[in-house]
Amino acid sequence: MRVEIWSDIACPWCYIGKARFEKGLAEFAHRDDIEVVHRSFELDPNRAKDAVGPVIPMLAEKYGRTLDEARGMEEHVASNAHAEGLGYLTEGRDHGNTFDIHRLLHLAKARGRQEALLDLAYKANFAEERSVFDDGVLLELAVEAGLDADEARAVLADPSAYADEVRADEAEAAALGAGAVPFFVVDRKYGISGGQPAEVFTKALEQAWQEHTPVLATLGAPAADAEACGPDGCEVPRA
Repeated sequence: MRVEIWSDIACPWCYIGKARFEKGLAEFAHRDDIEVVHRSFELDPNRAKDAVGPVIPMLAEKYGRTLDEARGMEEHVASNAHAEGLGYLTEGRDHGNTFDIHRLLHLAKARGRQEALLDLAYKANFAEERSVFDDGVLLELAVEAGLDADEARAVLADPSAYADEVRADEAEAAALGAGAVPFFVVDRKYGISGGQPAEVFTKALEQAWQEHTPVLATLGAPAADAEACGPDGCEVPRA
C-alpha cells in the first residue's frame, strides 16, 4: 500500500508532520508493507531565486503581524517541534524559493537517496544555521545524503533538470485539491491535511489497509494445512 506525501522544505508543519507520520507508521502492524513516496509542493513558487531573507520579517509581512507577533508564531511552532524531539531555531533562519531543492530531491529519488536528503534538508533549514537556499549548502547536503557531487552540481546548474517532475507533482496536488501542505494521501482513498497527531495516521493506515486487503484482513490467511486450490488443481481430502 502506498502513502504519498506532498510537502515543502520551507514548511515547518511538513517537518513536524513527517515526524508524526513516522511515529504513527511505527505503530501500524503492516508498516513494512507501506511504500512512502515524497512529492513536491512549493509554498512560494513565484519568489525569485535570489530573494532570500530572514523568516521573521517574512512572516510579519505575509500575515499582517508585528515582528513580535511573528516571533510568537515561531515560538508556537518550535514548541510543537521540540515535543516531537526535533530541533528548531526561531531566530537566524531564512526563507526563499525551494524549486532547486525539489529538483535535487527528484535526483535523490532516482538514486534511492530521497529520504536521506529530505531529512538532511529539513534539519539544515530548521535546526541548523545552514541555508538550504544556497547552492553550496545544497551540494554539501546532497553529498552527505550519498549523491555523486558532480551529478548533483550538474542538476543545480541546469534549471530544466527534473523541472518537469516537480511541476507534475504540483499539478497532481492541484488535481487532488491540495491547497496546503503537508498533505498525505493513503492508498489514493484518504487524504489527511496538516501535521496531525501520530494516532490519526495510525488509524488512517488501519482503515485503508482493511479496505485494501478486505479478505485477508477479516478472515486471515489460510492455515498451512487447510484445503486450497492452486495452479495444479484442488487437493481432494482423504476419507
